Amino acid sequence: MAGAALRGARGLARRWGQRCYVAAGGQDGEVQKAQRAAKASEEPGQRSPTIFSKIIDRTIRADILYEDDKCLAFRDVAPQAPVHFLVIPKRPIPRLSCVATGDAELLGHLLLVASQMAKVEGLVDGYRVVINDGKQGAQSVYHLHLHVLGGRQMGWPPG
Repeated sequence: MAGAALRGARGLARRWGQRCYVAAGGQDGEVQKAQRAAKASEEPGQRSPTIFSKIIDRTIRADILYEDDKCLAFRDVAPQAPVHFLVIPKRPIPRLSCVATGDAELLGHLLLVASQMAKVEGLVDGYRVVINDGKQGAQSVYHLHLHVLGGRQMGWPPG
């Protein structure tokens, strides 16, 4: 059934002249990953480093687009649009709902970098910025990150 839905989405996208960016496993696969990640984040004891921590410390390779002392921007390995990159703080913050008043400058910086990188990536006609928070927000990596997606018309409603 999922294969038929994926083929159907690709067929509609071709008819509309768009490339389909539905990942194998589709949206349900992302929701399942988010549910597993939420469960792991709730377990007592030490949290293991996230994939983003490993990208920051260079134990995992990434196509890095930008870096400064506060954040890193890199291409998503499973893009959902022709342009899809992430902007992450170097300081691990598990969720947007975990930020404090003192994080306001960092949050503004992340958005500023997202905007500047969108221009560099040629997203002059617009783009979408997404922050998933928690299990019901389908957050699959518990390290705050901004998805920047563009290069095609975004649909509405998004979820």
